[in-house]
Amino acid sequence: MKSAIVTGAARGIGLATTKLFLEKGWQVAMIDRDGPELSKVSAALQHVLPVHCDVSVPCEVDQMIVTVRDGFPSLHALVNNAGVADFGPIEETSFERWRTVMETNLDGPFLCAQAAIPALKETSGAIVNIASISGLRASTLRVAYGTSKAAVIQLTKQQAAELGEYGIRSNCIAPGPVRTKLAMAVHTQDIIDAYHDAMPLGRYGSEREIAEAIVFLCSDEASYITGQVIAADGGFEATGIGLPALRT
Repeated sequence: MKSAIVTGAARGIGLATTKLFLEKGWQVAMIDRDGPELSKVSAALQHVLPVHCDVSVPCEVDQMIVTVRDGFPSLHALVNNAGVADFGPIEETSFERWRTVMETNLDGPFLCAQAAIPALKETSGAIVNIASISGLRASTLRVAYGTSKAAVIQLTKQQAAELGEYGIRSNCIAPGPVRTKLAMAVHTQDIIDAYHDAMPLGRYGSEREIAEAIVFLCSDEASYITGQVIAADGGFEATGIGLPALRT
């Protein structure tokens, strides 16, 4: 049985990815810093190993990998999904807010991948980092979030370049608007309408649709794909910028 680590697994895209892995016969180490929610959702699933961990804390990441390696005989994939969103004007973004975003969105994928490399070498495994359409194109209010996700894209390419000699592949998914609780908490109706009007597919994506792309990149079917960024965004990135509702 193949095994994967999924961070930010207690909800949203991470939980959808976990469930899809399970459907395909994998076992999953579910990583999240929200212990109560992780315990609740993992209790209803089989072949999972819940691990409470803040991916921005090096010592917690190191212990998480030890726990996973004790629980699973091998590791075939790491999905760096954990992330935080903090939107606001540049002038109002304090350094504390900036660091809070960077610690989870950028430091987390770096730390988790670094810690998982020895296990992934044994299986010629895969890394999938979750960025965002905001890492591919700039828009207002996203100085910390967008910059962190652009850095994740570059981190992915660095990993692909350096780890390819071990057979480890690293790719990145850049989701566009997805109907998650996080997105719905920050998107006003004007923003939702603007996205729908601007996107070729005319709708938000689902958590399951993003999970499908993630699991594909972890699979043997993607064995010759590395260093790539896939925008799972309904065509949003292809249509250019200019949504007035996203400027305020």
